[in-house]
Amino acid sequence: MRTFLTAEQKVAIVREHLLEKVPVSDLCGKHGIRSVDFFNWQRQLFENGAACFVRKKNAANQRRQNATSERRVEQLETKIRSKNEVITELLLEHAKLKMITGKPEASLSSS
Repeated sequence: MRTFLTAEQKVAIVREHLLEKVPVSDLCGKHGIRSVDFFNWQRQLFENGAACFVRKKNAANQRRQNATSERRVEQLETKIRSKNEVITELLLEHAKLKMITGKPEASLSSS
């Protein structure tokens, strides 16, 4: 009869081998498992172990990131508005110079 173990039980068995140095053969006898199953669990643990270190996004982190992004967007929009105002002023000055000089192209250089 084959015993079905939970993921937590499998990790505990692999942990027992790795940390407590219990031989695989002893673990297999103690828990009624096959060595091939043990080594598959160990392989799966190492292949998927990085997932436990992935930082999970929680609501507070997400709100902070959103607030930071919103502030940055507002700063950039303010900067664009300021640049647009400067461009508008320069275009108006250019138009005034054209009207004063009566030339289609007012030269701003001193040559």
